[in-house]
Amino acid sequence: MALMLLLAACSSKIYPVQSGDTPETFIPRPAGFDDRYTRDEIVVLSRHNIRSPLSGPGSVVSRITPHTWFAWSSVPGELSLRGGALEVEMGQFFREWLIGEGFIAKNTVPEAGTVRFYANSIQRTRATARAFAAGMFPMADISVEQHTPLGTMDPVFNPVITKVTDSFLTKAHAEIESMGGLDAPVKANYALLEKVLDMRKAPAAAHDTLSFSQFPSSIRFEVNKEPIMGGGLKMATSASDALTLQYYEESDALKAGFGHKLSFGDWVALSGVKDWYQEMLFGVPSIAVNTSHPLLKELLSELRTPGRRFAFLCGHDSNIGGVLAALEAEPYSAPKAIETKTPIGGKIVIEKFRGADGRLYADLWLVYASAAQLRGLTLLTPSCPPMALPLRLRGLTLNADGLYLLSDLEQRFEKAISAYDRL
Repeated sequence: MALMLLLAACSSKIYPVQSGDTPETFIPRPAGFDDRYTRDEIVVLSRHNIRSPLSGPGSVVSRITPHTWFAWSSVPGELSLRGGALEVEMGQFFREWLIGEGFIAKNTVPEAGTVRFYANSIQRTRATARAFAAGMFPMADISVEQHTPLGTMDPVFNPVITKVTDSFLTKAHAEIESMGGLDAPVKANYALLEKVLDMRKAPAAAHDTLSFSQFPSSIRFEVNKEPIMGGGLKMATSASDALTLQYYEESDALKAGFGHKLSFGDWVALSGVKDWYQEMLFGVPSIAVNTSHPLLKELLSELRTPGRRFAFLCGHDSNIGGVLAALEAEPYSAPKAIETKTPIGGKIVIEKFRGADGRLYADLWLVYASAAQLRGLTLLTPSCPPMALPLRLRGLTLNADGLYLLSDLEQRFEKAISAYDRL
């Protein structure tokens, strides 16, 4: 079965709904690109790979379904065995890709200062960074920076509100309403989730918890805390998160869906509940500027660090979603993923190039394993690469080769950073 799943990620034999799951070329370039540009640096902002659900036995997730959840290989919130293996695979792919591009040498041991690995001080983020480093630089003893005690949130990655003003509150709530509000955009998703959970047969049903819509959602903001969500969306997100992770880990899709025969689109809809929750907490523009302020400054500093060749920063979906919202990324939906905004293990990859004209350029990609690759533990290779989706920033102009001027990208970072002062 494992071999069949592995083949599925680069063919349509097992998952016909995902025909053509991987592109033939990882990052396509126009003719003559390599003659016109030399890659100077790569900065990666990564989400951790597959973890166990944050909710454990006795939590709301166990009370709103009569079914038994997948038996996880790790305690709540920590990187799973599959997640670790997949991240090593991704690191190995980056190694082979960048050797092929002439950016690094085979079996290279980076010189001091040319490579940086930095992760939030949570087990799943540090373990992800260590796994990627092992895959990319197997001959090197790579150290992963840790700035706070293990199990605590590093302020750079901690997506907390650090400024609450009347103008911020007014703007944040207005932006949420302009996006459709907290519950309305996902009411159909709630209904599907309730059906898959068999919620009306669950222990919580005896206490009248029959649906998510019966609990109107609310959001509030306090200094030095993440945005605080209450109501049905928060409850539904716990179940959506657990189901999404169960889908990745359970090879039998019928079992993953608690006996319900679900299409790939159904899984996208189920995962869409937690995606919307993340969007409301961290992807609303004014909230993103507030919560991502330290990380934006860290990323801009990396782009300007002399002698740096490769930097890998590992955080959470809130970090990726917040940074992209603050940078005014155009809307996108990740193909072949059930998490269409911040796929688990996904990465913002910023490449910096030096042009033959003497100017510096950059591009941005969302790099991630497809759902089939995650489920199949796929060996990522040049002939079976991960997905790469170009990220576009509103108002910035690409040149004929699909690159931004680095100065324009830096100015966008500066704009997002300075916007904090006007909240």
